[in-house]
Amino acid sequence: MASGLVSVYITLLGAGTVYALFWFIISLLLKRNDVADVAWGMGYVFICFYLLHTQATHAIAIVVYALVIVWGIRLSIHIGLRNRTKKEDFRYRKWRKDWGKSFYWRSFLQVYFLQVLLLIGISTPIIVVATQIEGKFSIWTGLGTLLWGLGFYWQSLADYQLLRFKQVEMNSGRIIQSGLWRYSRHPNYFGEICMWWGIGLIVLPVHFGWTGLLGPILITFLLLRVSGVPMLEAKYKTDPNFQEYAQKTPTVFPMFKHLLKK
Repeated sequence: MASGLVSVYITLLGAGTVYALFWFIISLLLKRNDVADVAWGMGYVFICFYLLHTQATHAIAIVVYALVIVWGIRLSIHIGLRNRTKKEDFRYRKWRKDWGKSFYWRSFLQVYFLQVLLLIGISTPIIVVATQIEGKFSIWTGLGTLLWGLGFYWQSLADYQLLRFKQVEMNSGRIIQSGLWRYSRHPNYFGEICMWWGIGLIVLPVHFGWTGLLGPILITFLLLRVSGVPMLEAKYKTDPNFQEYAQKTPTVFPMFKHLLKK
């Protein structure tokens, strides 16, 4: 089992490097590195199809593949449509300026190749279930699927509400504080965290299934401490309106008690 997992990780790293190179070339042609955000969701779709064609399939694996593919495609389409009429994301523009002459090799290594390493790490529950000879439905399948469904609904609705908010001209420069954004400042991240913990629960009963929890742990850490909340909120550190919003609204995990007072 362990040797099989190692083999899958090695082959995925090779395939993932090709995937990273493909998106790196796309970024050079379009002259914008934020295509990496589109590549993020599609990367999980790529991994699922790769495993589907190289590993044995069974009921639990098919469930996991289906859930991850649905999420990955929706996320990439949403980001692609959102970015098509905008300039390159401010985070990538800053790196383009800061990296100077080393921009090309740092882009490939620090954006696209690093992304592949993270994709593979977060995909641990998918890889673990893909290497099983068989997998049977259990109560964990139902609980995990329900948690995934909550997360998918929460992220999709939050993305839609933010998109509609930004389409209103009078909202330019304002901070959304309606809909799910009343309950937390990053409801889309809450949805993503729920989805990955749902996948982790589905995989938990299989052999070595506990190792699959590395995926939800890693994505939770990244969103809360590294590339999610910290990078986005740094943009608003001098915005008094956002700071007021931040004082009364939880960061990611929603709280409803302040609404009960009304």
